[in-house]
Amino acid sequence: MTFSVVRFNLVDPRATPESLAERYRAALEMAAYADGHGVDTVQTEEHHGVENNWLPSPFVFAGAVFGATRRIAVTVSAVIGPLHDPLRLAEDIAVLDLLSRGRLMTVAGIGYRPEEYEERGVDWGRRGKLQDELLETLLAAWTGEPFAYRGRTVRVTPRPFTRPHPLLLVGGSSKAAARRAARLGLPFFPSAHLPELEAYYTGLCAAYGTEGWTMMPARETPLLHVSEDPDRTWAAYGEHFLHEARTYASWQSKDIRSAVRSAAGTVAELRAEGVYRVVTPEECVALGLESPVLHPLCGGMPVEEGWRSLRLFCEEVLPRLGA
Repeated sequence: MTFSVVRFNLVDPRATPESLAERYRAALEMAAYADGHGVDTVQTEEHHGVENNWLPSPFVFAGAVFGATRRIAVTVSAVIGPLHDPLRLAEDIAVLDLLSRGRLMTVAGIGYRPEEYEERGVDWGRRGKLQDELLETLLAAWTGEPFAYRGRTVRVTPRPFTRPHPLLLVGGSSKAAARRAARLGLPFFPSAHLPELEAYYTGLCAAYGTEGWTMMPARETPLLHVSEDPDRTWAAYGEHFLHEARTYASWQSKDIRSAVRSAAGTVAELRAEGVYRVVTPEECVALGLESPVLHPLCGGMPVEEGWRSLRLFCEEVLPRLGA
């Protein structure tokens, strides 16, 4: 069965406060429209201090989406765990889980940009230990019972809506991330199609005596834009896709593996590569994707063009996928 995703990161390299406010409002209206047309989840993410205004506050955005919708989930993929105060994050997620009656899914990663750690005053070298502490604290906090935290006894209230706790996955592309997830009995969210890492995680779950499962991207997970005339769309808006692709690629070291990593340097190369795809409704259906990801406001895309893509996806693609 198809699991459909609409992604928002609110990037806009040319934004003014006024235009960015309009973009945020449009994203909420799009989320409400997607909610009414059967899309399964809004996906968003966290990055800090980016010149193109990449969304830094995914949980605030998630709360706004929940207020504008009734059934659609929000996937935060990913929150940069070590940058957050564990108790504060436990409270925020608990409140969002209650507000949405369990519609929040959080993927906790450790990030890959040292500059984000530096500007927050967090030691990059301690990120693994900080992530362990964060995850352990979240699980203890959501019981609603007192527990030991940094040498004192604390208690986090209210308890979340979801039992035993809000949906929390461990993200990453490393064996350390897989070990962390298996040890804590948490689901694992690899950042790319990595079956060997999935097998490693599964073996560790057996060794630890925990139960877990993997939510892994397919071998191909393109970011989609739906258009009745892809040639026209690439000609008019290709620079928006390229801007986001090059920004994201500039953060990636050789050790980071991602389902949406691009090596393109031009619009033509990006189109040929296939990480970002502009497709007609018929082509979108023919892709046969189990989890199509629509990215309607990619790279500062004009809002009206984003709406055209979303409407085509919801009205002409999803009904033919049986979503």
